[in-house]
Amino acid sequence: MKKFWVIFSVSLAMVFWGITFVIFKYANASFDPIAIIFTRLLISIPFLFSFAVLTGRMMRIRKGDFKWFLVMAAFEPFIYFIGESFGLSMVSSTVAAIIISTIPLFVPIAAWFLLKERLTATNIVGLLISFTGVVMVVMASDGRLTGNLKGILLMFLAVFGATGYTIIAKRLLDTYNGILITAWQSTLGFIFITPFFLTLELPHLDFSAVLPSSWWALLYLGVFGSGICFILFAVGIRELGASKANIFANLVPVVAAITSFFVLKEPMPVMKVMGIVVVLTGLMMSQVNNMNRKGNARRWRKWIFMPRV
Repeated sequence: MKKFWVIFSVSLAMVFWGITFVIFKYANASFDPIAIIFTRLLISIPFLFSFAVLTGRMMRIRKGDFKWFLVMAAFEPFIYFIGESFGLSMVSSTVAAIIISTIPLFVPIAAWFLLKERLTATNIVGLLISFTGVVMVVMASDGRLTGNLKGILLMFLAVFGATGYTIIAKRLLDTYNGILITAWQSTLGFIFITPFFLTLELPHLDFSAVLPSSWWALLYLGVFGSGICFILFAVGIRELGASKANIFANLVPVVAAITSFFVLKEPMPVMKVMGIVVVLTGLMMSQVNNMNRKGNARRWRKWIFMPRV
């Protein structure tokens, strides 16, 4: 029965995260991306630190590690959220979620270049398969892009940010737990984004024109997307292990696509559906292989999948 509730918790986290790609559109109806990032982090930080304190995972950051926390926060949430939020304002929720879902495939490649870690044939094949699926999702049947090219590139900027973040997080996870890292990266990211919000967006905000749905969307993104979801996923990591819990992340683009179809009335042609299946096939192929490799459990505990904050 306990395992059922653990699986339910992880699945619920993925559903909530998938819905964030749709909810963003409601927030974006009244707020520009930087304001959304600022508010989302402002709301989520108390949740994350409270959970760290209540679970006894609060730790003091060593002086020599602070620079790594700064670099990590620059990659994510700063670069990641800039790419994701501006990209989401230009492309559909489905396209955005599919591109973001390729992050676990880029991390081994970055580790191969930067950390000299072994890159397996399965990693390469999985990346090629998933890239084929991404192309199918973003291309129409007549060869045209189904989304704005700039928006697609911005989404890949988010992938770059998340990949750089994971490389740095690998170093810190030898000393600090994932909850504490996420809480501090959110705080530092909030500090990075605040000057941009105060100078570029706050002077132009007309709060009287903000739609009620946009306020609710911001609350959802902060409380669920960057707070409760992480807590639910942390439960899965503790009980199932990082590798098994990470496989559930493949639900995110599926949930985003289905929700976008019913809520935002985004078109779902056969090509896009097939592309989603191809992307997930590449992801599953790579991750299942990782789970079965000898000695992989210890490596994955250090390479813990850090949810998007």
